[in-house]
Amino acid sequence: MRWEVGDSAMGASGASSFLLGRRLESCFKASFGSMGPPIPPPKDAAGQPSRRLADTADFVDDDRWITVVLSVVRIVACFLSLMVTTIVWGVIMMVLLPWPYARIKQGNLYGHVTGRMLMWILGNPITIEGSEFSNTRAIYICNHASPVDIFLIMWLIPKGTVGIAKKEIIWYPLFGQIYVLANHLRIDRSNPSAAIESIKETSQAIVKKNLSLIIFPEGTRSKTGRLLPFKKGFIHIALQTRLPIVPMVLRGTHLAWRKNSLRVRPAPLTVKYLPPIKTDDWEAEKINHYVEMIHALYVDHLPESQKPLVSNGRDAGGRSNS
Repeated sequence: MRWEVGDSAMGASGASSFLLGRRLESCFKASFGSMGPPIPPPKDAAGQPSRRLADTADFVDDDRWITVVLSVVRIVACFLSLMVTTIVWGVIMMVLLPWPYARIKQGNLYGHVTGRMLMWILGNPITIEGSEFSNTRAIYICNHASPVDIFLIMWLIPKGTVGIAKKEIIWYPLFGQIYVLANHLRIDRSNPSAAIESIKETSQAIVKKNLSLIIFPEGTRSKTGRLLPFKKGFIHIALQTRLPIVPMVLRGTHLAWRKNSLRVRPAPLTVKYLPPIKTDDWEAEKINHYVEMIHALYVDHLPESQKPLVSNGRDAGGRSNS
């Protein structure tokens, strides 16, 4: 059977580095919080005023030369900022090499600071919904249509969350090296037997260390922004860990940074956490049903421009019309 996937106590020096990381995060928050309109952080919906969803239909592209130049400036600023934070946290995690779990937490801290900073630089208006579900220990899944998705999940996933990606990520400049140092997980998608073993090891580590997981169930980035079919790996992990699944639905990121483009557009973005889906009573014989169920849930919460096209006698949710 082939499984397909989407993408110890600290010593004195480890504790010192962890506190340094916390100070750095506070420093970045203080600095960026005072510069221009801040990106709204995740907050509980209770007691907060309701906000209109960022509507991708309202977005009108602007091809004036000044907006193109501004986009280039933003991308260069993102790269330079990413380089600085990666070097800083790279040093921290080198110090923490003997403590794998501490490196995971530092990787999350790095993501919170860097992801928030990069989204501030890009300047897209962002609406966040369902953030009361954002601190649940769970398997977080996310649709993937843009590099912006990476920045958002870096910022918004809870601490104690580990990622899983293809082994080739180590060759990605900056991201790949910090990903490995942060003790996140890699799998060999070209080797089914190794992938199966990696999933088992991932599930064991998640249970043993009380971790959460973030994964792209499509397994790759959509070229058009339309939702792709889901792989089964996240369901296998849910069956082995019995953790709930929290879908994160991203809208508009395919317009913000398009495939094979070096231009970032100010499209409005929405991040919506859906309520956790319990997996306690799930059965291995119903894997296909669970995959289709969660895929259909995404289809229901995506705009028309991101729904999969109807084909081969199936509807936009991937369900049979017969």
